[in-house]
Amino acid sequence: MLKRIYCENPNRHDVNAVADILGDGGIAIIPTDTLYAFVCSMEFKKSVETIARLKGFSLKQAKYSMLCCNLAQASEYVRPMDKETFALLKRCLPGPYTFIMDANSQVPRNYLNPNKTIGIRVPANPICNAIIESLGMPLIGTSVRTLDDERETEYLTDPELINELFGRQVEIVVDGGIGDDTPSTVIDCSNGNMEVVRRGKGDVDE
Repeated sequence: MLKRIYCENPNRHDVNAVADILGDGGIAIIPTDTLYAFVCSMEFKKSVETIARLKGFSLKQAKYSMLCCNLAQASEYVRPMDKETFALLKRCLPGPYTFIMDANSQVPRNYLNPNKTIGIRVPANPICNAIIESLGMPLIGTSVRTLDDERETEYLTDPELINELFGRQVEIVVDGGIGDDTPSTVIDCSNGNMEVVRRGKGDVDE
């Protein structure tokens, strides 16, 4: 099902409908401030496994981010930050960044890599944030993409095309307009690090 939600003023009824689907264990495709993303509630391991299959990965191979509506919510799932790291996140979020952080015990083991870290995102997208707020907890998300015959990544930006390809495999696709085709900038802040591991939409000079 394809549902249009306008970024400028997300309709509360439509937002709540998407949140209800996620709260029942469904999978959605929603816009962020970078790419469209497969998302589900962090409470449902089976939904996360389904997303991994849609991308052609096993659960252990897949790389997920935790999408939060604000920094306060994100802080509930990571270990205490030093002042420098907190200042960096506060300056950059909401925004097109993924921060790799040391996870605390609130993060289910299913989403942790061997280093026990998790990617944290606070997208600057009103639709995404409104859905998270309505659900009352972070979303587990990963980008919507395809691989061509030469195994090169193509990020999908047109929600109607996304719906054609994946609409029967997920409960709902949110049309928030044409998306971006540049992923987030990834910064590793785990174990006292401060390292850019992928340059993306977020300005590294920030």
